[in-house]
Amino acid sequence: MTDSQKYRMRLIRAHMDYITSTLNDIDAMLDSLIAPYENAVKLLCTIPGVDRNSAITIISEIGTDMTQFSNSKRLCCWAGLTPGNNESAGKKKSVRITRAGVYLKPALVQVAHAAVKSDKPPYYKQKYERIMKRRGKKRAIIAIARMILTAVYQILSTGEVWNPIDLYKIDMPEPLKEKQKEKAVKQAEKLLISEGILSESQLVS
Repeated sequence: MTDSQKYRMRLIRAHMDYITSTLNDIDAMLDSLIAPYENAVKLLCTIPGVDRNSAITIISEIGTDMTQFSNSKRLCCWAGLTPGNNESAGKKKSVRITRAGVYLKPALVQVAHAAVKSDKPPYYKQKYERIMKRRGKKRAIIAIARMILTAVYQILSTGEVWNPIDLYKIDMPEPLKEKQKEKAVKQAEKLLISEGILSESQLVS
C-alpha cells in the first residue's frame, strides 16, 4: 500500500468515526426527547408490525393527545389514508387517497407491510388477504394502514394495549351498529341450526 493510499484510508476512517459519533449523539438526543412518551411507545409496540422506531415516528407526527382529532376518522383523513370523495351530479370522479401525511403515511404503509407478514397474531394478515382478493394489493395495504392508525387512535385514547377487534366499527353510527348486531345474531342462529345445536322452533320460543 502506497503512502497516498494509506492517507486516503485514514481520511475514510476518520470520516466513518465522525459519522458514528454523530449518530450516537442523535440517538442519545432522541432517547431524551422520547423519554416522557415511553409508556405510549410501549403501548403502540403491542400492535403487530409496529416496532420502537415506527412508534416514535407515529408519536412525533400526531402526538399523544387524540382529542385534537375528535375521532379516528378525522385522524385517518389527516394522515391521507381516507379515500377522497370527489362527487359531481351524483357520480364519484375519484376515490384516491389524499396527499396529507407526507411523513406519517409512508411510515404506516411500512408498518402495514410488516403486519401482514406476521403470523403472531395473524389478524392483519387475514384482513389483508380478504381485502386483496376484492381490491388488489395496493388498496389492501392502504386499508391495513388505516386499520393500524385507527388502532393507534384507540390505544392512545384509552391507554390500553392493542386488542384484535374490528376497529373500523369504533366510529360507526349507532343505527348501523344495531344493524350489524342484528346481522351477527342471525348468522349465529343459522350456524347453530346448521350444526344441529338448536332447532328453528327453539329459536322462535
